[in-house]
Amino acid sequence: MSHEALSQYRSMWVLVFFDLPTDTKKERKAAGRFRKELLKDGFTMFQFSIYMRTCPSRENADVHAKRVKHLLPEHGHVGILKITDKQFAAMELFYSRETADKPDVVQQLQLF
Repeated sequence: MSHEALSQYRSMWVLVFFDLPTDTKKERKAAGRFRKELLKDGFTMFQFSIYMRTCPSRENADVHAKRVKHLLPEHGHVGILKITDKQFAAMELFYSRETADKPDVVQQLQLF
């Protein structure tokens, strides 16, 4: 297996799905803070309540998933999904009935 093929199984995507209440000012503030913290941690918005980020390894994906768990608002539903780059590449996207391109991957410099 080539290095590129191997990296497709090693690199991971972390997707965060959420449905947060926004009925009160306090709930809206909590939902806004949650989104803002996801962005600060390198996630990008895929849809309004779905954020995603790429990670070079499963271990790194676990670190970011753990960070999300620490950000959880008091109320609402949040899901965290970790998938390989290979699985992410198999996703089909559509705008109306037209096939759409996958979102650009933001390359991040990681210092160890």
